[in-house]
Amino acid sequence: MVIVPAPVRSADFDSLSPTLLYALLRLRADVFVVEQDCAYPDLDGRDSEPGARHLWVGDEPEIAGYLRLLVEPDGARRIGRVCTAPGSRGIGIAASLVDEALRLSAGHPVVMDAQTYLRAWYERFGFAVSGPEFVEDGIPHLPMRRGA
Repeated sequence: MVIVPAPVRSADFDSLSPTLLYALLRLRADVFVVEQDCAYPDLDGRDSEPGARHLWVGDEPEIAGYLRLLVEPDGARRIGRVCTAPGSRGIGIAASLVDEALRLSAGHPVVMDAQTYLRAWYERFGFAVSGPEFVEDGIPHLPMRRGA
């Protein structure tokens, strides 16, 4: 068993302090925009939707990992923006975030668009590929789904 250095925390958008929101968005930008070299609209308008939850490990300004959980129009839950700070990788933070997102999603199917190289990692949580591979921002992705 991997030991995570801090608990997974969760809040809706309105409960995030400006300092915490800044730290969460900075981690997302550091990983997806800078590290993965993808200029894309990370601020897509979904962070503040009703039912959206933000899960993280760490305290601002040092957020170790993050995940966004959304409610889709059909009631499914959508996991996205899963990221871990480079210095915090390999100790189970992302797994803890996914476990908590699945706990919060109990009774609902869960969907995601996973980077293709992470297929087997997500399959260990019960996800299965649900459609053809596609390229988003130059990175191959697979739609994946986990039943309720």
